[in-house]
Amino acid sequence: MNVFIQIFYTSNDNTVMRRGQFPLKGKTKEQLAFEFWTWIKRESPFEAFLEKVICDGEEITDLVKSLQDKKYRLP
Repeated sequence: MNVFIQIFYTSNDNTVMRRGQFPLKGKTKEQLAFEFWTWIKRESPFEAFLEKVICDGEEITDLVKSLQDKKYRLP
């Protein structure tokens, strides 16, 4: 099953939208969106700030941000 992900973010005072279609392959929608967001941040020459994440028409921004918080939380 494939999911369609749209990520809206701000970078260098510009609002940008990136989108893609990805196979789930045993992952959740928010995990895929987080991986996509991580890839976007790595590819961007400027700092990027997440604004909104939509997956198959459903907003999952808070779920992706919670995964981001868990990843960067110090032990």
